[in-house]
Amino acid sequence: MDKYDGSTDLDEHIVIYTTQISLYTWNDVIICRVFPTTLKGAVLSWFTRLPPLSIDCFNTLVEKFGAQFTTSGPHHLTSIDLVNIRHKKGESLRLFMEHFGKVALSIHNLSPSVTMHHMIMKLRLGPLVDSLR
Repeated sequence: MDKYDGSTDLDEHIVIYTTQISLYTWNDVIICRVFPTTLKGAVLSWFTRLPPLSIDCFNTLVEKFGAQFTTSGPHHLTSIDLVNIRHKKGESLRLFMEHFGKVALSIHNLSPSVTMHHMIMKLRLGPLVDSLR
């Protein structure tokens, strides 16, 4: 497991950590004590400066961790990001669909109908687009 430094997805780090630690224990004290071994850099420094006895359970640790680092990770994409994708002149349909698909897959809880709507609206006009509209 990669150590968390604040530059990646916070929620993903928590999910990976809890998935891995649960293979060995459900003991909350152990889970809290092992957690700092997954941190590095400024994040680890933050953790070591927490006041003594300020963490009473892993949920409290996750709340404090989230409050501190929720904005330091990567930007999460939304359906609005699909608006910026264009099927460029000279770009093959395959390349456009690969790019569009990668962005669409990285959007959490994206409705298939929203995906289809944005894809159709961004394709260049032609027989294929006419048949889809």
